[in-house]
Amino acid sequence: MNIYLDNAATTKPLDSVIEITNEIMKENYGNPSSLHVMGINAEKVIRDAKKAIANKLNVSEKEVYFTSGATESNNTAIFGTVYANKRKGNHIITTEIEHPSVLECFSKLEKEGFKVTYLSVNKEGIIDLDELKSVLSNETIFVSIMAVNNELGSIEPINEIAKLKSKYDFVLHTDAVQAFKKIPENIYNAADLISISGHKIHALKGIGALIVKQGIKVNPLICGGGQQNNFRSGTENVIGIGSLLKAVEENNDTKKLMELKNRLKEGIESDKIKINCYNDGKSAPHILSATFVGKRGEVILHSLEAEGIYVSTGSACHSNKFGESHVLKAIGMPKDEIGATIRFSFGEFNTIEEIDNTIEVIRNMRY
Repeated sequence: MNIYLDNAATTKPLDSVIEITNEIMKENYGNPSSLHVMGINAEKVIRDAKKAIANKLNVSEKEVYFTSGATESNNTAIFGTVYANKRKGNHIITTEIEHPSVLECFSKLEKEGFKVTYLSVNKEGIIDLDELKSVLSNETIFVSIMAVNNELGSIEPINEIAKLKSKYDFVLHTDAVQAFKKIPENIYNAADLISISGHKIHALKGIGALIVKQGIKVNPLICGGGQQNNFRSGTENVIGIGSLLKAVEENNDTKKLMELKNRLKEGIESDKIKINCYNDGKSAPHILSATFVGKRGEVILHSLEAEGIYVSTGSACHSNKFGESHVLKAIGMPKDEIGATIRFSFGEFNTIEEIDNTIEVIRNMRY
């Protein structure tokens, strides 16, 4: 029995993704910049993917740019925008719970002399709009706030934040990696810049996209052959883009994800297992954070692994580094509980039977 409950880290590719990947590798492997029919066919995959993403997010196809993944999308959005607008001001804003691919960029900019404000969050992992309003100024040029937190599943009010742009002239970026195809797009698609990742929605690793709304100044980070309207040079990853196309086209069942989440919550919540940031069911449907009080998270993880159940102690992008979760610390969780917290995350392939088996294993676990 293998039960994969680490879908916030990465997901199993869909069958349709595997099919188009094989097709492109065998038949449609032309360079999309080539003028012959092989190039034209490859370029059509790119156009179709742009159209699918644009339709999903209610943006223009011209606003969709492909990247190697969300880390590149976030780096491009942050450095490209801040450097392009630095003459307007030097104040930039983010939160304490962002992904490292955002926080490390802000740390670098802070060392370069930019003034950085890190917004706090409440115990549910959500920012206070009044705090944001209090720190915005005419010097503020850039705000980056994730749409859904990757450890907690908390949902930030991105489109409410976007309304503040009518008073303050800043560019709003959102890391929507855990939001795209998981929560309604009208919660976050008013942002000027939107980062998404393929392998978090059952496409391949190594492909992502950055939405850049028209009129937003962003300096390119990669120079070369001028692909993608000189915004992101380099021969396009047609295989990855094709996989992203199929993943976006696939109808995802967020209702099922929420049912899985609620079933696991109800099955394991007790005086020994505390559920974090559930927010009365208003959090993202695919992430459940649970603290096994008085236990070590790594022991729980490996105990579950021994039963064929795969989970995480936090963000897979940095959980192998020494140190406690900055996200759990930001919501005020005590240090002993931080080390006892497990993230369960669900995907399209998970079933009710798997959740019931997981509940039974946890209830019978000796640790």
